[in-house]
Amino acid sequence: MKKIKYIAIIICFLILARVVTVLVVRAPSYTIKTNGKLYIVDQLSQDIKLFDLFQGKELIEFPIEPGMHDIASLPSQNRVVLTNYGTKTLKGNSVTVINTKTNKVEKTIYLESRLSPHGVVAIPSTNKVGLVTDEGNFFLVVNIETGIVEKKILIQQHGSHLLAIHPYKPIAFITNSYAGSVSVIDLELDKLIEIIPCGKGTKGIDITKDGSEAWVTNAKTNTITIINTNTYKITNTLNTGNEPLILKFSIDGNYCLVVNANDGNISVFNSHSKKEIKKIKLPGKNTLVEKILYHTPHPVNILNHPNGLYAFISNSNANKIEVIDMKLLELVSTIGTGKSPHGLAFIE
Repeated sequence: MKKIKYIAIIICFLILARVVTVLVVRAPSYTIKTNGKLYIVDQLSQDIKLFDLFQGKELIEFPIEPGMHDIASLPSQNRVVLTNYGTKTLKGNSVTVINTKTNKVEKTIYLESRLSPHGVVAIPSTNKVGLVTDEGNFFLVVNIETGIVEKKILIQQHGSHLLAIHPYKPIAFITNSYAGSVSVIDLELDKLIEIIPCGKGTKGIDITKDGSEAWVTNAKTNTITIINTNTYKITNTLNTGNEPLILKFSIDGNYCLVVNANDGNISVFNSHSKKEIKKIKLPGKNTLVEKILYHTPHPVNILNHPNGLYAFISNSNANKIEVIDMKLLELVSTIGTGKSPHGLAFIE
């Protein structure tokens, strides 16, 4: 009996030691200091956190409606804007405007019907945002001051997902995940001018610093399609990791980061040579020990710090934001979040 008792004690001790070790290893460790603050949209927790990047601490947390998804910052307006995509049982029909000075909801702008707005970006030098809807597949321009939908343009594709505005021309590029294509909208003519077939599961998009190319991820074919923004012709196709979702060019334009969700890593491409130069692995999938100690990584979003020194990666499965040093191209820090972080926005 004593032997059985000792064995039971040892087993309990080992279990407790494992639990403590896992908790310690999984705990976020924020070790850098840089300017600005980060809004983090936690989808499953249904809240937004504001994290001070210099002090290294959470400043405020407040609840949001179920189904909030993407977020865009309008620095000159002291606002951030969120899309209410909705849930499986109820499609969203609004965008929410938060005042970044008071950190309070300033207004909710309702659309004419439940269109499930998804991707949103600020339109430079205006008080407007551009957004795309998954239902109806429209491109909308919304004035956040007046709350008026000023433009509504049919995209003519299915599963409209994310968008990017050309840095020097009044042109919007929109990814259509179900159709596997990119729609091109002329913002002066207010009409669709081109549809470009890409690959299955077209998701993320970004435009090179000089404006000459749009790079697009195809999540189901594990590729990037490169589009000439003058001719709208495909010039190259690059291979990625498994399920590339979002890509972003570095602030200096030299690199393109791509999150490979199912691989749990980030591919780094030289944007000039178009060669993959590195894979940044997130903890949790690399060794047996990591698999035991960490959550399986699932990176889903990228935001660059305006100073070009850091990139922030939403790791939805691990409930963390991973911080990448853009000079070292290495993981250097983590920020703890709520459940399933996704949307990210930066403010000064």
